[in-house]
Amino acid sequence: MRTLVLTPKFKRAFRKFVKRNADLQKRIEEILQLMETDVYAPTLGMHKLSGNLDGLQSCSCGYDCRIVFSLEKGSEPNTEVIVLIDLGTHDEVY
Repeated sequence: MRTLVLTPKFKRAFRKFVKRNADLQKRIEEILQLMETDVYAPTLGMHKLSGNLDGLQSCSCGYDCRIVFSLEKGSEPNTEVIVLIDLGTHDEVY
């Protein structure tokens, strides 16, 4: 079982990104639901990051939209927490 945790930074980035790209809001929400269901789904294009973002993961939610997150073990057995850290274009988040 997985749960999503939205950091304040992610919430701000989401509001800012959706204000510029209102048509992507529904797509981002669908991607977040898919992440909660199956974070390893091939359609997400999930990959590990390196450099300054070493230890974090990223997935795509459109042509130029990325979500940066970390996968952590939950407090209950067999649970994972997906901590959503940042959202934006490739250049904004990397």
